[in-house]
Amino acid sequence: MPSQLDPGAPGWDLARWLQHAEQLHAQPIALGLERVARVRDALGLHFDCPVFTVAGTNGKGSTCAYIEQILLAAGYRVGLYGSPHLVAFEERCRIGGVAVDADALVPHMLAVEQARCALQPAEALTYFEFTTLAILRLLAASGLDAVVLEVGMGGRLDAVNVIDADCAVITSIALDHTAFLGPDREAIGFEKAGILRGGRVAIVADPQPPASVLRHAADVGAQLWRVGEQFGFSALGQQQWAWHGPHLRRPALAWPTMRGANQLLNASAALAALDALRERLPTSARDVRQGLARAELPGRFQVLPGQPQIVLDVAHNPHAVAVLAENLDALGFAPTTHAVFGAMADKDIASMLARIAPLVQRWYPCALPVARAEDVAALASRIDPAQLAGVYPTPAQAFAAARAAADTADRIVVFGSFHTVGGVLEALRGDRTPATR
Repeated sequence: MPSQLDPGAPGWDLARWLQHAEQLHAQPIALGLERVARVRDALGLHFDCPVFTVAGTNGKGSTCAYIEQILLAAGYRVGLYGSPHLVAFEERCRIGGVAVDADALVPHMLAVEQARCALQPAEALTYFEFTTLAILRLLAASGLDAVVLEVGMGGRLDAVNVIDADCAVITSIALDHTAFLGPDREAIGFEKAGILRGGRVAIVADPQPPASVLRHAADVGAQLWRVGEQFGFSALGQQQWAWHGPHLRRPALAWPTMRGANQLLNASAALAALDALRERLPTSARDVRQGLARAELPGRFQVLPGQPQIVLDVAHNPHAVAVLAENLDALGFAPTTHAVFGAMADKDIASMLARIAPLVQRWYPCALPVARAEDVAALASRIDPAQLAGVYPTPAQAFAAARAAADTADRIVVFGSFHTVGGVLEALRGDRTPATR
């Protein structure tokens, strides 16, 4: 490769590498493991510590955060890979609970570039594949006790799946990315189940999993643990809950710090995963309590302090929006709910709006800075004109309009895409003024 690819060359910082990665493949999404596996082998990439891989439609990020924080509380050195990011790319990789520095990623980007170009012909990787390999290489070189990997899309053909999981977790399965994963839960379930490995524990936290998941687990010889069967949980009032698994019990736990009706299910999946690897990564009741209290994930039913109340949620499919609506209803009455909304064009936008429309009085649809985004005028056309506050070129501008219009007793909900929530979070981080007007 030309010398300009030397990480010390002027301009080749993380931003330059990310720009380069965007140009390597003709398609932004090209599912398949063959190309990624060839580059993995050229890199000699492997892990010497236990690996948790988490797939699912919703709840993946929260489940990963619970596993990470409980292991950190136990004193382990833990690495985590998740995607997409909200504001900065470095959010995709945490070591010891802290996002890595941008400069730490640069030599691993170079190594992936050299490995793919050493193959004949050079392997064309997508942005996701290229950056996933770079982060995996960084994690593998970091002397970790455990690694937690969040699947990007699907599972079977996702780049993360080039690493064999010691314990695989499947959270909820719902309709999303149907153009790539299939038209129904059975097809999508089969794709998610691709992360399962023979002879290793498979945690299935969907209370009603598609038959395709159970069938694939049997076909590959995975040790299937299902919620409600091999493990489960029960709420003990509004402040405590209890969990039980095949080998461990966790009675009288405080509710997780992360809010939402689905968090007990996500935490239960995490505890099952830790039970599965209890001999290699033992944890105590104290570790579990501390981890559940410390786990947080920006943009997952995140309720900000101050007035008006601000709720950030990356709900971007009908199932997730239904959960968001349930959680909003549980927050109590607000005179007016203002909704900042932007979404990808391939989403079931009509169903998303139908699920939450009864709770929203004022809408602020916004454009998003990606080609896949739905046109903001098309979004606005789906909303009752009497409730439409306007159309906005960015999430930040839509949010500013909502905050200017909201009374202190009102509520502002930002949802629909990682880009929507990320745009507002970035604006909030740049504006240190309090939310109270």
